[in-house]
Amino acid sequence: MKLTVTLNGKKIQEEISPDLVLLDFVRAHGCHSVKRGCDTSNCGLCTVFLDGKPVLSCSVLAARAEGRRVDTLEGLQEEAAEFAAFIADQGAEQCGFCNPGFVMNALALFRENPRPTDQEILTYLAGNLCRCSGYEGQLRGIRAFLEWKEGGGRA
Repeated sequence: MKLTVTLNGKKIQEEISPDLVLLDFVRAHGCHSVKRGCDTSNCGLCTVFLDGKPVLSCSVLAARAEGRRVDTLEGLQEEAAEFAAFIADQGAEQCGFCNPGFVMNALALFRENPRPTDQEILTYLAGNLCRCSGYEGQLRGIRAFLEWKEGGGRA
């Protein structure tokens, strides 16, 4: 079947197998920030934006993206760069494997709720598996980023 999709701002038309999952499609197109973790929609490592909303690409058929826009971390570098620095500053990126999915979900949170409480942050990010930390560093990084943004983004 023919798939037409806009991936990180670039229109792609290609023949695909009907059973191809979106995760494999974006990785085949060089988007290696999208990780395969669990293949059961439980870890958040494969998070992408489909028309601006976060989805777990391991459980979405690529055909579902027909005519739609898919964004990965590679396509959101400018938006993600400021926030990622705050996560790194808190030492919350230890091995780094979960970071792309975590950053994608944090960006989605900021878009939907620019002033979340700590509990809202933890609830929103509950689907992101991190084996290195207790999520305290990520929470501190998000809080510091939000306070920085509230102050006008000045150091």
